[in-house]
Amino acid sequence: MIEEIKSAYNRINKRVVRTPLLTFPALNEFLGGTIYLKPENLQHTGSFKYRGAMNHIRSLAEAGKRPTIIAYSSGNHAQGVARAASEANLQATIVMPSDAPKVKINRTRAFGAKVVLYDRVNQIREEVAANLENAEKSYLIPPFDNNLTIAGQGTLGLEVTEQLDGAQLDQTLICCGGGGLATGVTAALRHAYPDVLSYLVEPEDFDDFGRSLVLGDRIRNSKLTGSICDAIITPTPGAITFPLAMKLKMQGLAVSDDEALHAVAYAAQKLRLITEPGGAVALAAALTNKIDLAGKSTLIVLSGGNIDNDLLQKALSLDLPAKWR
Repeated sequence: MIEEIKSAYNRINKRVVRTPLLTFPALNEFLGGTIYLKPENLQHTGSFKYRGAMNHIRSLAEAGKRPTIIAYSSGNHAQGVARAASEANLQATIVMPSDAPKVKINRTRAFGAKVVLYDRVNQIREEVAANLENAEKSYLIPPFDNNLTIAGQGTLGLEVTEQLDGAQLDQTLICCGGGGLATGVTAALRHAYPDVLSYLVEPEDFDDFGRSLVLGDRIRNSKLTGSICDAIITPTPGAITFPLAMKLKMQGLAVSDDEALHAVAYAAQKLRLITEPGGAVALAAALTNKIDLAGKSTLIVLSGGNIDNDLLQKALSLDLPAKWR
């Protein structure tokens, strides 16, 4: 996988934002260790998803292919694919759940993509996309369970190793839905830091990946809706990402919606960074001491910042716990 990630990096590094690696003395003091934040909310389209989408689009260009693009997504992958396709002058059709945040649907359309809405409770997005794919003879860009997608997301990890420039790194917390980001970044980091511990973080009741890692077999969530962390709700771990996570000996953590929303508030009030709940679950795990951070160097990936104004206002109205202030 590391060679695929390196190839992806060479393919897209001049097109993606090289997001900074940030440290905050007050956060380090509060958590008792050295904390590095990788804010992918500052990436094109507001999330890491642009990386994987661009890796697909550039690989098509290298092969001289110009198909219609199709994808399915709750919003961040949708925007990443829509923008990457637009920049290559390719048509894109995106299958999105009807209850996706309006800001994500509107921004996807703004990039010129055709949006097809579906009912995530009664319809299966892969089937909806497959029917469109067959009808339109499109090229499908999966949101996570594909080597080109994983390698594209893994370029974030290569950036981090360059930015650390040999500095110590003990562990990492990565927001996780289907596992493309978590496995890609971990694979990249392990090349430079063989002993780094890697934790994928999910919303409570939608932590299919973490529970699957414990059982050693892929299991499904019992429901598909009901969390504000819409960006990282998936039915089950990927057929590719799960065995990769097992091989990398990753571990799972889960946070509540309330913890995620408080992390959004903390990021905005204390760090001046706008995140969405699904993009802040890794930070939430750190703030609520899901793992030991004392005396350790920890990378936290803020995976996205596409949040509706109403939800952001709700987060900003929260009182932070006294120990967070």
